[in-house]
Order: sequence, then C-alpha cells, then structure tokens
Amino acid sequence: MIRQVTSVVLRPNESQDQLLRRFRKKVVRSGVLSTVRKKRWFISKSENRRMEEKKSARRMKRRQYTRPDR
Repeated sequence: MIRQVTSVVLRPNESQDQLLRRFRKKVVRSGVLSTVRKKRWFISKSENRRMEEKKSARRMKRRQYTRPDR
C-alpha cells in the first residue's frame, strides 16, 4: 500500500506556528502516528484477536450501561 506523504504549503501571511499546527492536525487525521505506535512491537494474530475481543466486550458493556436517575 502506497501512502501519500503528509505535506503543507505555507500560505500568504501565515506564521510558522500556524503552519506547524496545520501540519500536526493533518498528521493526526491521517492516522500515521497511531499506525506507527501499533506496529512498534510485533503482536501475534491470536494476541491481536484477544485484544479485539476485550475491546468489543468493553464497548458492549458501555452501551448496555444505563445511567441511574438523578
């Protein structure tokens, strides 16, 4: 899979801080950092499946939770 490199072009009358802020937002939205963090260590398929099942169980538990009346 080929990914396009995230880049930003300096706009007229834009400061370096604003440019850097826009770049950071683009990087976060593209999901590059989260992918790198996930792939930092090797995780076997069975371990990955176990983690996904735990996440799913937590999600389902949160959805079933009903707030008590105040």
